[in-house]
Amino acid sequence: MNADSTTFSGENKMPDEPLTAALISTGNLLHNFRRIKERISDQCRVMGVVKANAYGHDAVHVSKTLENSGVSDFGVANIQEAILLRRTGAVSRNASILAFCPPLPSHIAFFLQHDIEATICDFDLLRTAESIASAHNKSLRVHVKIDTGMGRQGTKPGNAFQLLKAVEESPHLRLVGAYTHFAQSTRQDSFTGFQLETFRNLCTEFESFFAKSICKHAANSGAVLCRKDACLDMVRPGIMLYGYSPDDSIKSTINLKPVMQLLAKVIFIKEVDAGTTISYNRTWSAPSRRKIATLAAGYADGYHRTLSNKARVFIRGTSYSQVGTITMDQIMVDLGNTGNVRVGDDAVLFGWDGTPADDLARAAGTISYEILCAVSSRVRRSFI
Repeated sequence: MNADSTTFSGENKMPDEPLTAALISTGNLLHNFRRIKERISDQCRVMGVVKANAYGHDAVHVSKTLENSGVSDFGVANIQEAILLRRTGAVSRNASILAFCPPLPSHIAFFLQHDIEATICDFDLLRTAESIASAHNKSLRVHVKIDTGMGRQGTKPGNAFQLLKAVEESPHLRLVGAYTHFAQSTRQDSFTGFQLETFRNLCTEFESFFAKSICKHAANSGAVLCRKDACLDMVRPGIMLYGYSPDDSIKSTINLKPVMQLLAKVIFIKEVDAGTTISYNRTWSAPSRRKIATLAAGYADGYHRTLSNKARVFIRGTSYSQVGTITMDQIMVDLGNTGNVRVGDDAVLFGWDGTPADDLARAAGTISYEILCAVSSRVRRSFI
């Protein structure tokens, strides 16, 4: 038998032992969810924000876990993310999914087909949505977004009442909610108060005029922590669900647990002499004879190149310095003269047994959100 005709058992499978893995703790996710519930009233709903693949944690698994714990509302960035939740059965047909990005006209039919709630910000989109919904003889569920100060998307406050009124009076649009987004919800200044007051006044005007209530939501993670008065009918926590505070100044106010732990295998160990340089551009040199370990993770896995010569990893419970420029697929670690590390050991790049993602973010000059979202699709997610 020649090499080309050789067959292997399980040849269509992937190896059981990945070189990089993201452990996702269901227990820690539910712990964080409970901490959020403790801060809001029993009447207030929690929207599970699972956009960007649940901040890198796997939106399908996270959504199933949250719905099993009582969540019935989910927030995603766009229609593609919403369809993924429907097609995979990540949430039941009874669950509501809101896409935060206003739809393109060509996307509206998909909102109708998959029963996704749409964000409406202007009259042009309203008229287009009504026309397409009418042509399909279906009703499109709508949330009107009001820009009270974020400056990203949403109708101006001066147009908000008329837009809400127009949606309410459209035969094939069903107004189910209105929302805004805070620009700096963790700061104790007047701007967030101004945003909240503007939003509440507009909603009160609409609800009084039509003698009906709609779902009002404004509070992100920062507001859940700092603005109890902003926790209206529903809150939209994102980063809190995944174990981190939106602001270092308030991280001690709530007991959150990291949901992700990023691991990389030690794939090579070598001894180097004093003065030996490591990696591209020779940014680090060995101060004495020592051991260097190569780990199977790099910036293609989401481990930022800006962390070069700044980060620490944990192997067998001991902290080691990352050295040299981080490459696409590998990083190097200074083991000193230790003999405890072996090829095949797991190195914790961040997580509950290592450096928290927000500490890593500070070293990289960014925020924990980006560290989590950057973990790429080639990193296997394992649920524990």
